[in-house]
Amino acid sequence: MTRLPVVVILGRPNVGKSTLVNRILRRRAAVTNVEAGVTRDRRQFDAEWAGTPFHLVDTGGWEAKPQGKLTTDIRAQAEAAVAGADLVVFVADATTEVTDDDMGIARILQRSSVKHILVANKADSPAAESDLAHLWGLGLGSPIPISALGGRNTGEFLDRLVEALPADLEGDPAPDVIASLAIVGRPNVGKSTLLNRLAGSDRVLVSDVPGTTRDPINLVVEIDGEYFEVIDTAGIKRNTKIADDTDYYSVLRAHAVVREADVVLFLIDGQRGASHQDQRLAEEIAKAGAGLILVLNKWDELTEDERFETEDSVADRLAFVDWAPILRISALTGARTHRLPKYITMVLEHRRQRIPAAEVNRLVRSLQEAHPPPMRKGRRPKILYAVQAETEPPTFILFVRGGELGSDYIRFIENRIRETYDFAGTPIRIRTRDRH
Repeated sequence: MTRLPVVVILGRPNVGKSTLVNRILRRRAAVTNVEAGVTRDRRQFDAEWAGTPFHLVDTGGWEAKPQGKLTTDIRAQAEAAVAGADLVVFVADATTEVTDDDMGIARILQRSSVKHILVANKADSPAAESDLAHLWGLGLGSPIPISALGGRNTGEFLDRLVEALPADLEGDPAPDVIASLAIVGRPNVGKSTLLNRLAGSDRVLVSDVPGTTRDPINLVVEIDGEYFEVIDTAGIKRNTKIADDTDYYSVLRAHAVVREADVVLFLIDGQRGASHQDQRLAEEIAKAGAGLILVLNKWDELTEDERFETEDSVADRLAFVDWAPILRISALTGARTHRLPKYITMVLEHRRQRIPAAEVNRLVRSLQEAHPPPMRKGRRPKILYAVQAETEPPTFILFVRGGELGSDYIRFIENRIRETYDFAGTPIRIRTRDRH
């Protein structure tokens, strides 16, 4: 069996690694900013050049003397990425002198057996291309001058990259993923801790500092013999709390993940309960059509009174998604996280459930006979027939004559459908069509 080669982008902070990743992918997939240290976790993408596919890994800035636990963990994540690489692209700055960080990275590559390419980024002009003597001192061969931002020489660089990729790599191919799971919530509710718990290792950074995760982190995780793509997202903040472009694009990507996920694990801090921000986020998830599991985290740290207050806040502010199952866990200790697979499987089954047209029609007909739609503008609408048109999420079409049913009657039908059939964990869409 063969697998795709893994290419790791490595360098000190603020040399343009994420900009180069976006250039290779030809889309803005990684968050970039003039501020150093925007990228923190390693993040993998599927890339391709000239018909050659490969995995591309963006890493946080490597520092020779990290200050504090967060920067130490960023360095460890970058080094772990190098350990699993088939090719390392070392990104240096063409416009500045070699630093201790650059020299430290060079020593790592010289000691390892992994193949590498040295690129001199920010070489935006012919003059900058000819002034790269300082990078020869790294002892890694001839630097390739590029401009990741402007695209200068990036085609030639990618040709060199593809030529350097090893062929016929042995290993297991990527497993078949049956669904995507997005972990979302406000900042610092334990999303990355839960992802590490599911992955069985410290795959993403965990810190008490809110906003540690900037980019969505995608991992393929085996849960009860099935493979899922699990996505850790940046904490979703209120608009008034978004401080800069980095926050803005991080939150933007988190919202995009919600729209594309099959199931959302919505983490709520058990110590703070459900907030108005959680309420708005739950509305967005339901509108997007994703399956939903409410996960009350840090449950073991609460007193009985605190548990009651948290459950009361969930029942009050999230009553409109009372169809979502609630799981009480501790991502830090792993308490009750073993119940997640059963909940995920259940929600996926309900999202894919299809009710035969004859059964839907019998149910809607009986509801209409017992409780006819209210009169509107002097006319009483009538449902001629109904059908489930789609799954994921389950979508029902009501063909109506004689006017509009109204949102209250549609909600009544949805509630009766849920009472008759088990759709726990998934939103239901009911649409009407005028039948003349």
